[in-house]
Amino acid sequence: MPEAIERRLSDIGTVPIRAASQADAKAALSILKDASRGHERIADLIASDAPLKNFLVAAFALSPFLRETVGSRPAILEALLGESLPDFLNRRIETARAAWRAEPSGAALPDAEIMSRLRRTKRELAFAVALADLARLFDGRETTRWLSDFAEAAVSAAIDHLLIGAHESGKFALKDPAAPSAGSGVVVLGMGKLGAGELNYSSDIDLVVFYDPQSGIVIDRDQASETFARLLRRLIRILQERTGDGYVFRTDLRLRPDPGSTPLAIPVEAAMLYYEGRGQNWERAAFIKARPIAGDLEAGERFLKDLTPFVFRKYLDYAAIADIHSIKRQIHAHKGHGEIAVKGHNIKLGRGGIREIEFFVQTQQLIAGGRMPALRRRETEAMLGLLADTGWIDRPTADELIGAYWFLRDVEHRIQMVHDEQTHVLPETEGELKRIAYMLGFEDSASFSKELSRVLRTVERRYAQLFEQEAKLSAETGNLVFTGQQDDPDTLETLNKLGFQRPSDIARTIRTWHYGRYRATQSVEARERLTELTPELLRVFGESRRADEALLRFDHFISGLPAGIQLFSLLGNNPGLLSLIVNIMSSAPRLAEIIAAKPHVFDGMLDPGLLAELPTRDYLAPRIANFVAGARHYEEVLDRLRIIAAEQRFLIGIRLLTGAITGLQAGRAFTDLADLIIAAALDAVLEEVRSAHGRFPGGRVAVVGMGKLGSHELTAGSDVDLILLYDYDDEASQSDGAKPLDPVRYFTRVTQRLIAALSAPTAEGILYDVDMRLRPSGNKGPVATRVTAFAKYQRNEAWTWEHLALTRARCIGGDQSLIGEAETIFAEVLSERRDVAKIRKDVEEMRALIDKEKPPNGIWDFKLIPGGLVDIEFIAQFLALVAPTKGVAPPPAGTHTLESLKTLGAAMMNANDLDTAIEALTLFTEVSQIVRLCIDGDFNPDEAPAGLVDLVCQAGDYPDLTHLEADIRRLSKAVRRIFHSAIAA
Repeated sequence: MPEAIERRLSDIGTVPIRAASQADAKAALSILKDASRGHERIADLIASDAPLKNFLVAAFALSPFLRETVGSRPAILEALLGESLPDFLNRRIETARAAWRAEPSGAALPDAEIMSRLRRTKRELAFAVALADLARLFDGRETTRWLSDFAEAAVSAAIDHLLIGAHESGKFALKDPAAPSAGSGVVVLGMGKLGAGELNYSSDIDLVVFYDPQSGIVIDRDQASETFARLLRRLIRILQERTGDGYVFRTDLRLRPDPGSTPLAIPVEAAMLYYEGRGQNWERAAFIKARPIAGDLEAGERFLKDLTPFVFRKYLDYAAIADIHSIKRQIHAHKGHGEIAVKGHNIKLGRGGIREIEFFVQTQQLIAGGRMPALRRRETEAMLGLLADTGWIDRPTADELIGAYWFLRDVEHRIQMVHDEQTHVLPETEGELKRIAYMLGFEDSASFSKELSRVLRTVERRYAQLFEQEAKLSAETGNLVFTGQQDDPDTLETLNKLGFQRPSDIARTIRTWHYGRYRATQSVEARERLTELTPELLRVFGESRRADEALLRFDHFISGLPAGIQLFSLLGNNPGLLSLIVNIMSSAPRLAEIIAAKPHVFDGMLDPGLLAELPTRDYLAPRIANFVAGARHYEEVLDRLRIIAAEQRFLIGIRLLTGAITGLQAGRAFTDLADLIIAAALDAVLEEVRSAHGRFPGGRVAVVGMGKLGSHELTAGSDVDLILLYDYDDEASQSDGAKPLDPVRYFTRVTQRLIAALSAPTAEGILYDVDMRLRPSGNKGPVATRVTAFAKYQRNEAWTWEHLALTRARCIGGDQSLIGEAETIFAEVLSERRDVAKIRKDVEEMRALIDKEKPPNGIWDFKLIPGGLVDIEFIAQFLALVAPTKGVAPPPAGTHTLESLKTLGAAMMNANDLDTAIEALTLFTEVSQIVRLCIDGDFNPDEAPAGLVDLVCQAGDYPDLTHLEADIRRLSKAVRRIFHSAIAA
């Protein structure tokens, strides 16, 4: 436990934080006054002018979690005011560690009792640590240490509880029931931040569990694997299931060997054989921080000692550097390109984030830890100091990264203290960002953003230098001669060493460049720039798997460029942009084809602010409007829309590819872009129709987006589902132009022209493929529908599936008054009370029909697999339809599936099922967005570009496909169960 320095909350001299608003402060003070009733210390504090009073008001104003805690459990604050912080926290940790012990009667505790004990204690400790941290009585080092010590105590208690229960049920024969773990041979290792004693405020915990059959505690050794599997499933439930008291820790066991095919716990000997024979470099990195935290601690230490030769190799391990580079797929970052955005930035995984510092340290440990035992520490700060002491890095680098590490950890803790949520993403709104700034003691969000940007850039720069140095250490220099007609043997050898499988083909391609056979290489200056760039180009391409394929795509790209000098100069001076080009060529054939066919989309990548701005509607709208503004006639308007849409789709994709935005953010951005483009196309179409046929008296048009367009979930390759609604004056019989049309023909013409504007192929491509099958009566009905007919159809004739579809309906353009009428219809239809049994039956039949007629193409078909996106969407849509009958207000039509699930699930689903459904939706969305961005068609790991496999793993923060596939199977199985459970509820 941390050194017990006698500090109390009352030691606060000045208040380091302040409320974001007077209203928040008044609300917090009111809650504090309510909490004082019956609590003498709180009442005395409120009656005083002590700095602590102002501090608590500010803290409760800034953190809804702390405010709710003191409101519902004021006794925690009362107790905290009466003790020193170390005494209070040590007492809770001791309580947690002893939580497994039975009542005086001697009877073993039920799981529910230890769950309750641990949850209550966790909330008390989390409350106290947060206040101490916000008050600056604790720094990040102490905060992480206290949190880690509690986690260790909680896991230890849960393991002892499970072992004693197995002993009393006759499964185990413990050596000492009074100390269940002693001599048990059960090895519980804390990994990652838990192992290093650096747990964050609302952290998940990573555990690996092994057992030694030779310990003799298992009575039936043939059943050992299944017995331990059952115990660990209970362990997960004890720690992470949400109850009325909250939860203890979300628990992850995926770092065990080959999680897709091994039980939750395996024998120590089997684990050792795996690591010695099949262990990978990412597993070596993971075990640097491994620490026995529960179970048989002596057995755990023996296991790690035996594993040392695997983790830390005998020689300076430069040979592993190429493979270490592949571990970077776990980092959601690409160094050196553009500025760093603050809003929406991922403090852990984003560029310049915590993971880069940790990875910086672990890389050095993997290379040098075998020869230098001093470089085997678990803690990040200690290791940075030792790396400087041993001359492995310079002292300024160590000092900068240590300062950056604890600053970023402080930011991370504040993000998580707001709602006690495991998130690392800064808010995207100014008001919420200001909350974080105030929690850190900054005067405003601008000064916080400035300091955070400085820190992130510092980390990014040091991280980039690390890999530049490693490249020098590991590079095999040699001849690179591309003159003459014949291959130079030494050059072929160099190319092979750089990573190319077909060096002769690569040499021939580069000779093509140098001979000026492409327009981009015809000028002397362009060839000179390209000659200077070639060694670095080959090195960077060579680092990617399937380097030949990636470089040949680059060749195809430059063959289509009208000129090359600007690009080659830019790449020579911007290594980050070069890495980005290589990333596209090696992982995203679809994007590579786009820039080869339309080089102009590349122009947007030259904007230094590209990655600093989130592609929100407010960001996109003026760019589209300005680009289209100069068009003189209808076809030119449409062509400009096609150009700007292609460019912005591409740039949204680049942000997704580089990790600047998440898959969920990309879905919203692709949708915002589609909204703006379709609305602009509709305006152009209406003007064109009016020029030929005049205006229709009282004529109004609205375009309704359905499906993923309606719910803000488009991907890079999505088509758009549309319905066109219209209305007009009943007295009018035709339009007032030179070629008048009756109402049906007029609005049909508008619809047909809109479909053609969006989907007709031109030299500039198409805007979107359009699907109108969701209109009333489907393909049998008219392409445009009068709003009154639409309302009548939805109220009296629509099938259940059409009402399900209506939950995602959203007006995206047209006349505002008609949009208002349409939205009223949506709301009225969706608020109707329905026959729940009929809806349930219809939904189950529809899902069964999809299973039969559209079977999935494999586990990577996230849309159609049992328990995939269709199931999740059906859950959300079913809940929306039956909500009024259940007395729950449905969300507005067109609500994002994730938000709809959160809103409806909170009232109508089991909390754990809701968490699982959200976890599955998030994972499937993140991976699907990357796949749809990078390739056309289905994802097949055996045939996909190697870089795409890395990106798919990175999208879910998985070390490899094995772990990702294991979680897909787990989540899809759970979602299918939840689907039947939610529909049956």
